[in-house]
Amino acid sequence: MTVVPYKGEAGSKKQQVAKMFDSISGKYDFLNHFLSLGIDILWRKKAIKLLQKEKPRKILDVATGTGDFAIEALALNPDQVIGVDISAGMLEIGRKKMKKLGYENKISLHLGDSEGLDFEENSFDAVIVAFGVRNFENLEKGLTDIKRVLRNNGTLVVLEFSKPTTFPLKQFYNFYFKNILPLVGKIISKDNSAYTYLPESVNEFPYGKKFVGIMENLGFKSVKCTPLTFGISSIYLGKK
Repeated sequence: MTVVPYKGEAGSKKQQVAKMFDSISGKYDFLNHFLSLGIDILWRKKAIKLLQKEKPRKILDVATGTGDFAIEALALNPDQVIGVDISAGMLEIGRKKMKKLGYENKISLHLGDSEGLDFEENSFDAVIVAFGVRNFENLEKGLTDIKRVLRNNGTLVVLEFSKPTTFPLKQFYNFYFKNILPLVGKIISKDNSAYTYLPESVNEFPYGKKFVGIMENLGFKSVKCTPLTFGISSIYLGKK
């Protein structure tokens, strides 16, 4: 089942997701940190640390949004970080952020589609994606193009929501995601659908062993899954 933000409206998932993020771009960073109680910042740091031994010189951040994961990647001291996203609104906020922080010469942000990345084969030492793969219209096509632009032995790091399975966290998580989060998100972002789409897209995402299996079937090697915070999110790591 394909989950889209605006049910009943015309347009592909890709078009609707871009429209949704354009709509909430001004409130996205605040809501991200507020609704996760700031834990998302720690998750990004942990994901980037997995690349420390690799010492990647050139990094691509797919579904970069406003660039938080790209900024975190600077901890690896790379030569270049490029972020791509399908939402012009998110990128506009991201570019303002880079200018304010003085990262304009270190991070460049571009409009781009995960399923048709505008880069040559074997271009990047590492590709990173935070909370973006579940928004791909065609998950396997997006991962395949990511693999194409990775250099041989390059690393893909994916940070994505998953679902806790133990009592009582599972029940609390489900209640929060289905009731509290959409309500707060709607009030602050003024978008009636965006934060209803989030739990629905997480619910349909093939997390854990299923996602590991998808990566392996596409040819990624040494694929690992590391659950975070009792399984609320997970880090997936694979080599080309």
